[in-house]
Amino acid sequence: MHALIVVAHPEPVSLSHGVAAEIGQGMSQACPGSSFEIADLAAEGFDPRFNAADLAVHRRKAPPPADVAAEQARIDRSDALVLVYPVYWWSMPGLMKGWIDRVFANGWAFDFSPDATLEKKLQHLRVHLVGVGGADAGTYARHGYAGAMRTQIDHGIFDYCGARVKVSELLLDSETADPAATLQAARRIGQRVSAGSAACERAAA
Repeated sequence: MHALIVVAHPEPVSLSHGVAAEIGQGMSQACPGSSFEIADLAAEGFDPRFNAADLAVHRRKAPPPADVAAEQARIDRSDALVLVYPVYWWSMPGLMKGWIDRVFANGWAFDFSPDATLEKKLQHLRVHLVGVGGADAGTYARHGYAGAMRTQIDHGIFDYCGARVKVSELLLDSETADPAATLQAARRIGQRVSAGSAACERAAA
């Protein structure tokens, strides 16, 4: 199997980058022969601003810009999509949200027009969401933040496109807990990503 691991953090040595790397290593442990690619949106300079060209794509008046088409191709050749991001204001960073805004476009992620039924086009895609948060679990539970994030991200974005969210985890206490424990949890997530893969099961048969 092959996974695209997308990370959005400006520091290459951040905990988020460490989590992304550990997820990849966990995948390799659970499914020898699997592969992964890490898309570092900050280092690659992806422009998250939804612009006039993207609006033309949404209206089905133009093909995707080259940078968007390249990202769609990376997803198309992957068995799984893993998003790793620090939690900013109880959601994902603007860089990753803008990547979704532009890449998960009408005509590729879904088909919509005012006079037609919505067609969800990513029903083949397995998605794994891993947020790295500074607050503790009690804070998330007390204010309903975890549920709100699942509503807006898991359901609002990926269910709309038909993609199946297989893992949705928050690695919390990131600013006070031992980073080693967070990285160990990330490796276990990577093992789960591979363990639930039909591609990995076929390879082991």
